[in-house]
Amino acid sequence: MDAWIESLLTALALPKFGLSTVFVVAFISATLLPLGSEPAVFGLVKLNPHLFWPAILVATAGNTLGGAVSWWMGYGAERAYERVKHKPLEARALTWLQSFGPKACLLSWLPVVGDPLCAVAGWLKLPFWPCVAYMAIGKFARYVTMTAALLWVFPGTFSP
Repeated sequence: MDAWIESLLTALALPKFGLSTVFVVAFISATLLPLGSEPAVFGLVKLNPHLFWPAILVATAGNTLGGAVSWWMGYGAERAYERVKHKPLEARALTWLQSFGPKACLLSWLPVVGDPLCAVAGWLKLPFWPCVAYMAIGKFARYVTMTAALLWVFPGTFSP
């Protein structure tokens, strides 16, 4: 069993599979499922330093698409809620988020609150494409910062 796991991890670390793995992990971690994608990005970059920018871009794309799925989930949940309750939900947090509009999705990179924020943006029917653009900006900044910081903390043979 150990040999099988080791060969699987070796295969996933290869650039051929590593970027697709980073995409899937980043996508899933942007949904409401509890999963962090930074270790996958860091691991791939640590093993393949020349993949720093491709890994950042692939992780950003996967995480942004996951955020877009969360937006649609929130949109659908709001429509289902309205069919059942027939009255608007006005909470202070929702009002605050609505006042910021799509720019609030810049905070989608935050741990714990970032992913639900995307769903709430859909719930509030904030414009989809501006939300996705702000999600992408925030998530890109997070991956660059986190991966660079981890490479600084755990130095090795790295040159982007």
